[in-house]
Amino acid sequence: MPTKRCYYEVLGIARTSDDGSVKAAYRKLVLQYHPDRNAHDPETEVKFKEVQEAYEVLREPGKRQRYDRYGHAGMSDGAMGPGDGGDAMSDMVSDFFGGIFGGGGGKRGGRDVRVEITLDLEEAYRGGRKSVNIPRKEKCGDCSGSGAKPGTKIVKCKQCGGQGVILQGQGFFRIQRTCPYCSGRGQTIPDPCRSCQGVGQKEVSVPLEINIPAGVENGMRSRVQGYGESAAGGGAAGDLHVFFHVLDHPFFQRDGRDLACEVPITFSQGALGAEVLVPTLAGKPVPLRVTPGQQSGDQIRIPSWGMPEIGSGRVGDLIVVIRVETPRNLTKRQEELFRELAGMEETEVSPQRKSFLDRIKDFFTGGEAEGATPASADAEKDKKKQRGAK
Repeated sequence: MPTKRCYYEVLGIARTSDDGSVKAAYRKLVLQYHPDRNAHDPETEVKFKEVQEAYEVLREPGKRQRYDRYGHAGMSDGAMGPGDGGDAMSDMVSDFFGGIFGGGGGKRGGRDVRVEITLDLEEAYRGGRKSVNIPRKEKCGDCSGSGAKPGTKIVKCKQCGGQGVILQGQGFFRIQRTCPYCSGRGQTIPDPCRSCQGVGQKEVSVPLEINIPAGVENGMRSRVQGYGESAAGGGAAGDLHVFFHVLDHPFFQRDGRDLACEVPITFSQGALGAEVLVPTLAGKPVPLRVTPGQQSGDQIRIPSWGMPEIGSGRVGDLIVVIRVETPRNLTKRQEELFRELAGMEETEVSPQRKSFLDRIKDFFTGGEAEGATPASADAEKDKKKQRGAK
């Protein structure tokens, strides 16, 4: 039994080649060794089948991984695990029933294209339009997508007679499968287009204006029909899927359509009250009234200064979190004033602070009268027990 050549050697690629390189090598060799182009050379049919076999393995990630690990021995029927070959069986069944109910099926549509657009929070707030370059495959202009050299003709596949399918099996049970010589197209290209190598498509980068809805959230996506890759053979073009990635903001935090931010105020502003300006995503600050006695951590809600909600017309709120800053690096005069204030605080205790001090006192004294020590409290309890015994 002759020794099989390495599949990578058959396709003329390295083991580290990606899927695109595998497909490109396969297309080139299929055109080179196709039986319709080499009718008088029987050796080319052997090479053609060898290329087909190598591609069937290397195009499937699972089969390729097994081949890289075990070589040709891993591709035998006994080495196939559960689920291996499932795609081939699906194709077989699909071809079989497709043949019963109307032949080889319709034209395949083009592949979808994905693109990611990164926005800052201001752009997500405003919405608008953004220019992006879309990498995709388009119909070759030289051959109008046919894949044939201008001035030449596409011919009927001799292997399947132009049906795009071939029959396999014996007796009653026979199965229709996609013709491997024409890939189900029913036609072959004796003289391929030099510009696209017979593929009928070219890699291009297309500029496109993408609409960004005001209020778009991170992870949202939009579909633009017909802006994916064109289909080889004249099928419908695929779609473009736009994924939006909204960056975190250094000042605002987003929660749905609401925004939150921290606003620092001085010790005196918190005590006496003041009017401060709060920045917004609209680009203009909004005035906020801080009431006397405002505490650090207090939240103030400013209606309708948050994010717009897509489709509803509603706008969220801006939630301001107050942060009272303790002054540092006091001047001598400031220190004098604070010491004077501290002296007043000793005699004029606020209700909240007085309640806190009372709770601390109760914690250490067990709730007994002022001036009682833990030892005296225990002695008093013993006396009460003795009186009760009498």
